[in-house]
Amino acid sequence: MRLLRVETTEKLAALRQNIYFDHLDEESLARVADCVSLRLYERGEMLFMESGPSAGLYIVQEGCIKLYRLSLQGRQYIVRLCQETDTFNEVSVFDQGGNPVNAEALEASRVWTMEPGCIRGMVGINPDFAQKVIDNLCQNLRHLVQTVSEMAFYQVTHRLARLIVQLPPEEPGGTHLTQDQIAARLGTVREVVARSLRELERSGAIRTENRRITISDPVVLEQWIQGPWN
Repeated sequence: MRLLRVETTEKLAALRQNIYFDHLDEESLARVADCVSLRLYERGEMLFMESGPSAGLYIVQEGCIKLYRLSLQGRQYIVRLCQETDTFNEVSVFDQGGNPVNAEALEASRVWTMEPGCIRGMVGINPDFAQKVIDNLCQNLRHLVQTVSEMAFYQVTHRLARLIVQLPPEEPGGTHLTQDQIAARLGTVREVVARSLRELERSGAIRTENRRITISDPVVLEQWIQGPWN
C-alpha cells in the first residue's frame, strides 16, 4: 500500500460524487475532506482482513476490490466486487466492530479511506447524512437477502445465468473473474461452474471463447434466469 499525495480540491470532487456526501454543504464537505486519504493498492494486495479493526470507510476511485469470506476449510465466497465510486466497509464503521469481510485488490486500485470516527461524527450532527447511511445499509441488506434467496431456491446453472447478465458490458466472461472466482461468488466450486457453463452453451444461451462469455440468445438465457419451474 502506498499513500498518495492529493490536493483538497481532488478530495472534495471525489466526495461530491459519492452517495453519502453529494448533498453536503461546503463546510461539511471540508470537514470530511480533512479525514480522507487516497491509497494505492497493487494487484493481490490486501486492504484489510476479516475481524481486524476497522480502518474506516472506503470508496473506490479506480480499480476493482474483492470482498470475500473464508470458511474454516479455506473455501472462499465472494460477497461483492467493488469498482469505481463503490463504497464499502460501512458495517465496521458504524457498529465499531471488526471487519465483516476480507478485502483484496484484483488489480492496481486507488481507494479513498475515511477515518471511522469522522464518519460516525457526521451521523450525530447531520440528519440528512444519517438518513443516507440508513438508506444505503437497507439497500445492502436487501441485496444480501436476495443473494441468500437465490442460493436457497435456484440451482447453480440458473444462478450463473443471473450473474452473467449482471456483469458490466466490458466484463462478460469475467475480466476480473476466473472460474474459481465465479464459483466463489456463487457459493460453489469450479467444477460445478464449468459444467454449468457447458450446459448454458449447449442450450444456445451463451458461447465461450478465450475465457470470455458472449450472450448468444437472450431469450434462452432469460429462461435459465427464471428458474427450473417456468
